[in-house]
Amino acid sequence: MKTYPLESISIKEATKKQFALIDTVTRHFNGYAILSQGDLGVHPSGNRPVSTQKAEQVIADFFKQESAMLVRGAGTMAIRLALSSMVEPGDTVLIHAAPIYPTTESTIKMLGLKTEKVDFNKKIEVEEALKTTKAKVAIVQYTRQKPDDSYNMGEIVPLLAEKMKVVTDDNYAVMKVPKIGAEYGAAVSCFSTFKLLGPEGVGCIVGDSEVIQAIRKENYSGGLQVQGHEALQVLRGLIYAPVALAIEAEVIDEIYDRLQKKEVHGIKNVMIASAQSKVILVELEDVPAPLVLKHAEQLGAAPHPVGAESKYEFVPMFYRVSGTFSLENPQYKDSMIRINPLRAGADTVLRILEQAIISAREDEV
Repeated sequence: MKTYPLESISIKEATKKQFALIDTVTRHFNGYAILSQGDLGVHPSGNRPVSTQKAEQVIADFFKQESAMLVRGAGTMAIRLALSSMVEPGDTVLIHAAPIYPTTESTIKMLGLKTEKVDFNKKIEVEEALKTTKAKVAIVQYTRQKPDDSYNMGEIVPLLAEKMKVVTDDNYAVMKVPKIGAEYGAAVSCFSTFKLLGPEGVGCIVGDSEVIQAIRKENYSGGLQVQGHEALQVLRGLIYAPVALAIEAEVIDEIYDRLQKKEVHGIKNVMIASAQSKVILVELEDVPAPLVLKHAEQLGAAPHPVGAESKYEFVPMFYRVSGTFSLENPQYKDSMIRINPLRAGADTVLRILEQAIISAREDEV
């Protein structure tokens, strides 16, 4: 199986993003404000805390977009709100011909939408579909929905945007790649700030001001506002995320190279994939994946995600392959695991993997 993981930015490029974001912060906040916990409530100037308004403008300016909005409900609600502002029940949305991320699928059902599928990996098929489609909106997931996805966001988003509004699900890609979907021409990009070392449950929508203003009109109540202290937590997470994620990407490359050199026995195949977050996919030779995962947890590996790269996750995560990958390739459910080093080094990951395989093999004897 050949995979096409997203190309990660380098540590040098990530450092530039950190510096650029801090520079943008200083253009909107004074020193006392940034050292505070922010304000609360529906301030008359924008029906939300002033510090939230400023944080949103920082995010919009950083991504070179007209507007940004922090919302409750993480990335799922960001996508849901974006779509609800653009479509009516019964409308058709254009999606990739692949297993749909479960929460996005539930959003489509909740909004009463029809779907038209086209293979985003095949540009010619997309061009043909655009000639006849009734869809007014396309949903594009930045990371891979199936192992062999290879579409380039810099090509597919502008192509779709010529005919319709595009909503991009940028979860697991923001601050890892050179540009988000909105920077390629999508109407809005949607993502969870929890996956970027930010607070739980806060999502972000970035892009077209008209779309975001329509969302604001439907989310005006005080209980829906992201409070000032949460908005400042979002900025703090965004500042540290790019360099941390770039280091993680380098460690993934190192693990891949060392496994390719057979440093750990019992490995049939190894791949790098953007299976939600960027991970190592390890196909095991002769021991069941669930058994290896059991022993990896006992050796200190995280057995499941929290927010998938959230501020709580620092030990390496050894986990089953993603649900969408399993739907596409059921045979890997019992023979493959995914590993995200998170803040760990390659030595730690390989030590846990090797010991977990040995222990799993002993259990089977």
